[in-house]
Amino acid sequence: MEGPRKYIGVAGNIGAGKSTLVDFLRYRFDLHPFHEPNEDNPFLTAFYGDMRRWSFHSQMFFLTHKFRLHQELTHHSGPVVQDRTIYEDAEVFAANLHRTGLMSDDEYAVYRTLYEGIVQTLRPPDLMIYLRATVRTVRRRIKLRGRPEEQDLPLAYLRRLNGLYEDWFARYDLSPTLVIEVDRMDYIQDMVDRIEIIRTIERCL
Repeated sequence: MEGPRKYIGVAGNIGAGKSTLVDFLRYRFDLHPFHEPNEDNPFLTAFYGDMRRWSFHSQMFFLTHKFRLHQELTHHSGPVVQDRTIYEDAEVFAANLHRTGLMSDDEYAVYRTLYEGIVQTLRPPDLMIYLRATVRTVRRRIKLRGRPEEQDLPLAYLRRLNGLYEDWFARYDLSPTLVIEVDRMDYIQDMVDRIEIIRTIERCL
């Protein structure tokens, strides 16, 4: 079966505005959206309560479900947009848990072996959009959207994620990229910013 005509990935820290951008692109360009399976993860609430105990379980859930999601979007007949890709799960979130000792060396080795095997089989996005935001911005947006399990996320945790995002995106080379400076661009309210984003996406599509 043919893959999608175009595949856009949207990357960014917790609260950076990925879902908002996905919805904007979905309606502007008639893209089929594929969202993060947060609400389906049975380990997520437990993870926020005890990260050391539940980190491996939670990340394995995201990895396997993101793999299945990627297979679905690959077989979709039209253009698609994805809210957080499988690459971020491994290169940012799992890496952070391992670095901070919340995922053991053995757990991380198993995780990376599976991840690296999976990504060799995947078609990368035709365009990867990275929403770059300061920690102040993501904290404000986390508070505004009001997910209970996110309200007590430590500042140091968000800072580490931001650093890992920057490191990952600096070496990402699987597809063309677009960086949106979230602190300075408002593609929902500002017409100039909106036109700039639309023109960039149109060149890809």
